[in-house]
Amino acid sequence: MAKKWSQRIRNWMANKMDLPQDVMMDLPRITMIGQIHVYIENHRGLLAFTDKELRLLLKKGQLLIKGKSFVIKTILPEEILLEGKIDQVIYITENPGGTK
Repeated sequence: MAKKWSQRIRNWMANKMDLPQDVMMDLPRITMIGQIHVYIENHRGLLAFTDKELRLLLKKGQLLIKGKSFVIKTILPEEILLEGKIDQVIYITENPGGTK
């Protein structure tokens, strides 16, 4: 019950104070430029990286990016800039064990 109220308060504050919902709700902000750049803000850490895959931990779930010739151009505690040919961006909400 407390989670529902805190969520409602965050939504109300975001609307009334004209704040971006990604900031108030602790969501990732993903900015893509075509298929060549993706900039992700508000992640919780790098889980895996190869030249074909990037996996980031989020507050709720994970973000998986698949493609080719990946290079991390910038990496900061909560921001990352990835370059390469991006084929897929997948938001994963389930744990490997099958529970949400």
